[in-house]
Amino acid sequence: MLLIPVAVPPHKQADDDPGPQARYELCCAAVAGDERMAVSRIEIERGGPSYTVDTLRAIHATSPGDELTFIVGGDMAASLPSWREPEALLELATLGVAERVGNARAEISAALQGLGAPERIRFFSMPRIDLSSTDIRARVRAGRSVRYLVPDDVARLIDAQGLYRTEVPVT
Repeated sequence: MLLIPVAVPPHKQADDDPGPQARYELCCAAVAGDERMAVSRIEIERGGPSYTVDTLRAIHATSPGDELTFIVGGDMAASLPSWREPEALLELATLGVAERVGNARAEISAALQGLGAPERIRFFSMPRIDLSSTDIRARVRAGRSVRYLVPDDVARLIDAQGLYRTEVPVT
């Protein structure tokens, strides 16, 4: 599994975003010691708004034989038709979808119906975990524990760097 922190999110802005380097370090902390997982700087090094289809094309260019699965929560899956070149994204990767509160499988499927390629959309059969990065940041900002909600190394890094304690001013 490859985690790819975004350089500049094109669809949403988090007021408390510590920036791409801090997000990269958090991803590294999250996967430390697990040889099955890695972190890529591909979007950070490219800079500017990060569009998934561009990233998938770059990955295919360097590893053309790899079969890719792009994993998203149900909320992001439902919004896929508004993304840049969603049909091309589904040609480059299978979409792996984890359902989330407010985004049932039937609703997500209906939202994606116009894109074709239903065989390229797979839902995880797993218990739903209704936890988002927004929830984690809000807990930290409120001084509440995130223990057991993020890896211990991530919690330590958030604490050590004082991340998400206050909103970052927009410059």
